[in-house]
Amino acid sequence: MIHFSSPVTNCFKNATGYHSIDFDFTIFSGIFGDLFFRNMTDLESTAPVNPKAFPLADATLSSKIFNIVQQAVTYSQLKKGANETTKTLNRGLASFIVLAADAEPLEIILHLPLLCEDKNVPYVFIRSKETLGRACGVSRPVVACSILMNEGSQLTPQIRSIHQEIERILI
Repeated sequence: MIHFSSPVTNCFKNATGYHSIDFDFTIFSGIFGDLFFRNMTDLESTAPVNPKAFPLADATLSSKIFNIVQQAVTYSQLKKGANETTKTLNRGLASFIVLAADAEPLEIILHLPLLCEDKNVPYVFIRSKETLGRACGVSRPVVACSILMNEGSQLTPQIRSIHQEIERILI
């Protein structure tokens, strides 16, 4: 039970001079849960997707990608943005690339799949640039990011696993 108090004039007052309101959060969340407490994958599934965005990750692969992106931030194995992603591809540092399917206009990142194919680096599209931005640890949308391979890292087995899953859906 959450207890809210607010100063009120011309109303019943308790000993402190405030009117008390009892608020049951479980009732609130039961009534308004669909409006306020949606899962991000549910929000992503309703977003329109450009048909040029292929291959598109399903919900399970998306959650694995978001998890590894969050971990890569802590190990400094993540580069955010189309420009930095292009640099990592040209330098041969990228393990795989994650692109946002709702980038506006999509043409700002469509050079990356061609570059990935030239460099033999797998890439995958996810539905939401906002969700990718949150996974990257920033408050702004991110349209592209690259996961870097570091052989001495603890993330190496997870990165290789997702790398293989992305290659499977590319074929």
